[in-house]
Amino acid sequence: MITPNQIKQKAKRKYTSFLQTIIKNQIFFPLVLPIGKIPQEYIQLRDELTCLINQSKSTLGYGYTVKLTTKNTRSYGSQSLPTKITIETKKDYLVLLNKQSEFSKFKANIELIRVSIPQLEEWIFKHTKQVIDHAGQWEDLLKVCHYFQQNPGPNLYLRELPIEVNTKFIEQNKAIIDSLLSAILPSEVIQPVDKQKKYSFEQKFSLRYEEPLVRFRILDKQLKEKYCFPVFDLTTPLSEFQQLDLKKYHCFITENKMNFLTLPNLQDSFAIWGSGYKTQVLKSVSWLADCPIFYWGDIDADGFKILHQLRIYFPQTISVMMSQDTFNKFEQFSVEVTSSEPENLSNLTKEEYLLYAHVSREGIRLEQEHINQNVAIKHLKECN
Repeated sequence: MITPNQIKQKAKRKYTSFLQTIIKNQIFFPLVLPIGKIPQEYIQLRDELTCLINQSKSTLGYGYTVKLTTKNTRSYGSQSLPTKITIETKKDYLVLLNKQSEFSKFKANIELIRVSIPQLEEWIFKHTKQVIDHAGQWEDLLKVCHYFQQNPGPNLYLRELPIEVNTKFIEQNKAIIDSLLSAILPSEVIQPVDKQKKYSFEQKFSLRYEEPLVRFRILDKQLKEKYCFPVFDLTTPLSEFQQLDLKKYHCFITENKMNFLTLPNLQDSFAIWGSGYKTQVLKSVSWLADCPIFYWGDIDADGFKILHQLRIYFPQTISVMMSQDTFNKFEQFSVEVTSSEPENLSNLTKEEYLLYAHVSREGIRLEQEHINQNVAIKHLKECN
């Protein structure tokens, strides 16, 4: 037979459905719950029934009601047995679950949301738990929603938004704000993003954020003067680098900083410090597709993987000093690293792949910083 605790648990599982009927102004009560299997042993029946009645509305003044029906039993003669458990009113239900205060706030908040932003009507039905979870924040949440309705795509940092909320409020409540804005903003102002990325919220709603930085050097004095660059060595946010137009000039990308810093003067050329796998941020720089690109990375598994990755975005990329000949000349400076089975890097040439497979299986790394500077300069100038 059902116990008082089981009644409470079953009623609790219906809580979301109850709230949704409140939103839709539908009938929820009486809530009928199953009695369960009646015990066959008299003492067990007596004890369980006594416990059930002692915690019912007839005893406590609230909660569930037990309907008893007199039945003749084979073993014990005439007995009053429970035939139905009901929770008859909203008050009984809320007091049983100790949800009176929470429900009162819920009702006040859904009315606030409806009056403030009617477009959220369907949202509150689908997200009743979030209405409750953010019970004390709805005035501020709605301020944020109003701002974005009036100013889609603000192109400001979060702390610059002229909204009368705590400067950390949006940052601390991105998930709920994302859900709300997605429900009320026109689809054309919402940007497609990868939700796994750190700044996906900012990207989705056209906010500024701490972008990846691109460090690059101008290797030709005439090129520097032509574009009025103030210095040869510059670092700029990715979005600003995207706006440059150095198409058709030679682009040298180096994996290591020291190689980047010691690149020689090269006519009609500039260089980017790739900093390992951070080169992947360059895929969004469309004008690089029109540049001859030369990649100078370490002769190891990672160096060739980065080269393969670069060619996915920029298939014209040519490797520099990542050949068997270079490895043979400077093998004495190589070091041991963890070996690994080579992957299928289809963007490598046959020669590159053979060397990649060798250094992967053998666990070898030849850092390009160990290549003689005069030899390096000779190879780099040949690229021009």
